[in-house]
Amino acid sequence: MSPVRARVTPLACLVVLAIVAPALAPERPTEQFADRTYAPPMRVHVRDASGWRAPFAYPQVLEDRVMRRYGEDRTRPMPISWFTNGRAASIPADGGPLLLLGADSLGRDILSRLLVGMGRSLGVALAGALGGLVLGALVGGWAGSRGGRVDHALMLVADFILVLPGAYVVLVLRGTLPLTLSPAAVFALLAGLFAVSSWPHVARGVRAIVATERARDYAEAARASGAGSARLMWHLLPAAGGFLLVEVVLLVPALLVAEATVSFLGLGFPEATPSWGTMLQEAHNVTMMAEAPWMLAPALAILLVVFALQATSGARAQNLVAAISSRS
Repeated sequence: MSPVRARVTPLACLVVLAIVAPALAPERPTEQFADRTYAPPMRVHVRDASGWRAPFAYPQVLEDRVMRRYGEDRTRPMPISWFTNGRAASIPADGGPLLLLGADSLGRDILSRLLVGMGRSLGVALAGALGGLVLGALVGGWAGSRGGRVDHALMLVADFILVLPGAYVVLVLRGTLPLTLSPAAVFALLAGLFAVSSWPHVARGVRAIVATERARDYAEAARASGAGSARLMWHLLPAAGGFLLVEVVLLVPALLVAEATVSFLGLGFPEATPSWGTMLQEAHNVTMMAEAPWMLAPALAILLVVFALQATSGARAQNLVAAISSRS
C-alpha cells in the first residue's frame, strides 16, 4: 500500500463510521432520565449462577441520591436486544435505560451523545479541511502558475495568516459573531472559519509543486499552444493531488481538536446539541474527573481519532512530497 493510500484509508473508515454512528445509539441523545444523574456505566454480563448465556444487564438502582451511589438489582437480569424497535441495543422498558457509558448531569446517555456527536464534530473538521484544501489549491495553483508579483503578493498574504495563532484567530472571529445560533448555522460558521485559517499552509505546498511543474516540458508545450495562466493552472494542479490527500489527513485531526476547543469554551454548538466539545464542558474540573471519570469519554475518543490518523504518517513529509511532485 502506498504512503498516500495508507494515510487516506483511516480517514475514509472514520467518515463511514461517523455516518452510521447515530444509528448505533441505544438511546435518544437528548432524552433525560431524572433518576440517572451521573449514573456509572452499566456492566454487560454473559454469565450468571446458571452458567453462560446471551449478553444481559442488571437494572441500575439508585441507593443514595445525595452520594449518587448506584447498585445492581441482581434479581432481575435483563436480556439485551439488538436492533429492535429502531434501537441498536436495548433492555426491557421496566429495566430503565441502557447506559453502557454512563450518564451525564442531566441523566443523558453518554454513549448515544458520543456517537451522534461524532458525526457533528468530525463533519465540521472534514468540511473545514476540504474548504481549506480547495481555497489553498486555487490560491497556490494561481500563484505557482503566474509567478512574479502575483506569486509574491499571494504568498505574503499566506505568510501573514500563518504567523497568526490559528486557534486564537478562530476564537476571536467566532466571539465577534452572535453567540445564539442554530446548530446548522454553527456548523457552517465553524467550517468556514476553519477553512480560512487552514488554507495558507496548503497554498504554500501547492505553489511549490506547481512552480516546479511549470518548468517541465509539458507545461512549456501548453504555453506554446496558447494556454493562459488559468488553463495552465488546471494542467499543473493534478501534480499536487497526492500532496492534497496527505494534507486533508493532517488537517482533520487538527481541526477536530479546534472544534472541541471552541465548543468547550461555549463558542461552538449549543450545550443541548451533542458534539465532543460540548460534552467536555462538564469534565473540566478535577472533582468531576474523580467522581465521574466516564465523562472524559469524548476526550478519549478525540485522542483515539487523532492517534489513528497520525499513526499512519510514518514516512517523512519531505520524502513523500518529493516523490509525489517528481515526474519521470
